[in-house]
Amino acid sequence: MTDDAHTTDLRAHRPGDDSADGQFPESVAADYDEPGGANDPAVVTPAVDLLEELADGGPVLELAVGTGRIAAPLAARGVQVGGIELSRAMAERIAGKPGGADVGVTVGDMTSTRFDGFGGAVGPGDFALAYLVFNTISNVTTQDGQVDVFVNAAAHLRPGGLFLVEVGVPGLRRLPPGQDTVPFTVAPEAGDSGYVGFDRYDVATQLFTSNHVTVRPDGTGQFRAVPFRYAWPAEMDLMARIAGLRLRDRWADWDRSPFTADSEKHVSVWEKV
Repeated sequence: MTDDAHTTDLRAHRPGDDSADGQFPESVAADYDEPGGANDPAVVTPAVDLLEELADGGPVLELAVGTGRIAAPLAARGVQVGGIELSRAMAERIAGKPGGADVGVTVGDMTSTRFDGFGGAVGPGDFALAYLVFNTISNVTTQDGQVDVFVNAAAHLRPGGLFLVEVGVPGLRRLPPGQDTVPFTVAPEAGDSGYVGFDRYDVATQLFTSNHVTVRPDGTGQFRAVPFRYAWPAEMDLMARIAGLRLRDRWADWDRSPFTADSEKHVSVWEKV
């Protein structure tokens, strides 16, 4: 696909992008808040409901806060929300959302950056809840880096504080022998364009890419491949233990439905001991 002269490969940065923004530069941030999908209120509201309940009146910290898809509506409910975000292009869009002006943002890598917003009034050791949603833990593509995320989250929590992660379960059960690719969306008539999304796994390294192909009616298209590392829930429990956390709850979704062998994702909550 990327050899086709009419196809744009979005693995490379496009004009106007800042390489410091990593996988989410301006060319990605510009379309990140399009209606539907993860931005649908039917998806956002259950997450915000549960996070507000778990915060129990305390300040919360979102790692990889992005454009404020979750943080802004949570802040609009009166919850004190801080965020850490690597991409300035993403973070610059938070303030424009209802509640977003009240979200304090520190620009940096979630594996190591300590939050220093709110004029220093709230910082590491003060948060009742830290959270990381929408598969973003998998954007960290080494095991050591993912452990560092857990350690950094724990450093921000007060005793008894909670760390929540929402992440998909790798679709390896759908791989027959010799196959490394699992499609997750095939939409030949998605709006005015065709779209195919597929994950490609390397089971030896636990690395995979999420691939997005869009073809417009005029035949031109775009291809974007985002690198990830998957980790099983049990591996994350060990990461949590290394960070001084213990599992409190694990659900299949934000509605607290039971996590089973057939669940396609998990929402897990660990408690600082």
